Formats: sequence, C-alpha cells, structure tokens
Amino acid sequence: MQSNSTPYLRPTILAIADSRHYLVGAVDADDNFIGLEQATAEVVDSLVAAKAYLRRNNVSSALLEIQSAYDEMCGQSSSGRYREQISF
Repeated sequence: MQSNSTPYLRPTILAIADSRHYLVGAVDADDNFIGLEQATAEVVDSLVAAKAYLRRNNVSSALLEIQSAYDEMCGQSSSGRYREQISF
C-alpha cells in the first residue's frame, strides 16, 4: 500500500497516431495524465526530444503510449492503445 505523502507518478510519453507531436508528463495513481512535478505537460516534436526532456528531469525510463485518434472518436477508450516501457 502506498503512503499518501508520496504521490505515485509514472513517467509517460503520449503519442496520437498520425500526430506531429508527443506529450511528455506522468500518469498519477488515478490514471490521470499530468505534467512532471504537477506542471503542464511538455509538447515536443519527436520521440528523441521526449527522451531528452525526461533525461533532463533525471528520468531514465518511461511508459510510451501510442493511441489511435480513430478509436477515441468512436468512443473506444483503450482498444487502440499500444503501451511499452522504454529505457534510455
């Protein structure tokens, strides 16, 4: 069981298929996507830039999640998701 004094954050890179940017932040214990350190999520142009941003914030691995915009439009929240834990 986790202590309430230490919030659980999972570093995450979020991409939407066919999009030209990545969102970099974290997923909290309630499965909400938020920015690192409770700030706004970072928007970058490439996966390389996303990894570099996380490295600058002392993060060496993250969940890479790629979502299909089509599934979101049809109301299928998770069927089009691809997730992989990556290290860098």
